[in-house]
Amino acid sequence: MNSFEEEEIIFDVVATVAFKKDKKRYSKSSKKIEKVLSVIDILQRKGVEGIPNEMKPHYLKGQYKDCLECHIEGDFLIIWIQDNEEKVIYLMRLGSHS
Repeated sequence: MNSFEEEEIIFDVVATVAFKKDKKRYSKSSKKIEKVLSVIDILQRKGVEGIPNEMKPHYLKGQYKDCLECHIEGDFLIIWIQDNEEKVIYLMRLGSHS
């Protein structure tokens, strides 16, 4: 049993239409999708505090103000909003800077 299975889910997760389209675009890459699901699992259980520092979690500016981003691998990233009051993670986008 992995350690996450023992931890309680704290946040509900809601994927936006844009995120679902982005995820579908990467669905042929099972390694990437597996990593995405792992990050989502961390977010459900610990929020941004659970994201490892090497993934560079940080707040964004401009169009995505109030959103958080982390690098899943290289330039492959996930953008989300964390609502601590409602205990909801809104998955916004998945992709790269380019």
